[in-house]
Amino acid sequence: MGLFDLIRSELIDIIEWIDDSQHTLVWRFPRHDNEIKNGAQLIVRPGQMAVFVYEGEIADVYPPGHYELTTANRPVMTTLEGWKYGFDSPFKAEVYFVSTRQLTDLKWGTPNPIMLRDPEFGPIRIRAFGTYTLKAVDPKALLTEIVGTDGQFGADDVMTLMRSVIQSAFADLIGSSQIAALDLASNYQTLSETLRQKVVERIDDEYGLDCPQLFIVNISFPESVEKALDTRTSMGVLGDMNKFQQYQMGQAMTAAAEGGGGGGAAEGMGLGVGMAMASRMMPQMSASPAPAQSAAPPPPPVDAWYVAVSGETRGPFTTDQMRSGISGGEVNAQTMVWKAGMSGWSTAVTIPSFAAALSASTPPPPPPAP
Repeated sequence: MGLFDLIRSELIDIIEWIDDSQHTLVWRFPRHDNEIKNGAQLIVRPGQMAVFVYEGEIADVYPPGHYELTTANRPVMTTLEGWKYGFDSPFKAEVYFVSTRQLTDLKWGTPNPIMLRDPEFGPIRIRAFGTYTLKAVDPKALLTEIVGTDGQFGADDVMTLMRSVIQSAFADLIGSSQIAALDLASNYQTLSETLRQKVVERIDDEYGLDCPQLFIVNISFPESVEKALDTRTSMGVLGDMNKFQQYQMGQAMTAAAEGGGGGGAAEGMGLGVGMAMASRMMPQMSASPAPAQSAAPPPPPVDAWYVAVSGETRGPFTTDQMRSGISGGEVNAQTMVWKAGMSGWSTAVTIPSFAAALSASTPPPPPPAP
């Protein structure tokens, strides 16, 4: 710095800070060799505090206001007379401005999932993210523990520390809350406030910082767990599975009719509907009380037949029900049937008990034309 610049810096006696960044916590007022003129004017605006460091030690903290600084530095003329010392004053002083307003729109999250022992799902992994605000409340502790001699210190410089503190506090909170995973969303507000208090306990006295607001925006589960929950929710929405099955059968019949399908497919569909209704009626009939009999013999075993209809298995049906289906044209010779003991599915015409009924149900050929 030349002589003119040195004299100009001595004549500037207004010390102030106008912050345009909105994310700066601490800013040091720049002066040549850290020399501050005796009687300099210090202006501290609302939302700021000034820390006066004299000869390497924090001398005083100034709240918002207008102050006149009196230091051991000599006036301008006395300094100019000290040419033989190279205008180097032996007294050093620094002024640090500390922002006391809230720094907003700061984000936190859990880069790694946190294990949670849930009473319903067992061990489960969760992730979380949210936002928070930061504010300096003790300039001395902030300057001593974090800032040091940095000329400018912003929210980005303390972001890593804050995220680590919040992540650690969140893991402790979730582990001790004993809240079921499905109930976490309904407790966001309570959990957010408790988490904020835990964070403040770790940063206020040690670093001179406060966290006025902290929000949990979302707590999520792994993708596989979310899919399982969606499936479970869908089953709950369906409700009565028997009614849902009836609805599906009705829709299938409508689709078959609109598609113009006939022959074995349509007959098989009708058989499936009729026999399914009969199978639902049988338990109700069997549930009706039978007249009391003495030493009644056990009923004979009933065959349980299954029919393949459009790639789906229908049944079980009794032999009499199958014969009724043959008589009504719902079962034809190519209908695939099966019962316990058979090695695989077979056409109805290959079953001896059905072959006679199928041949009887076939009308004779028409007489020859005269």
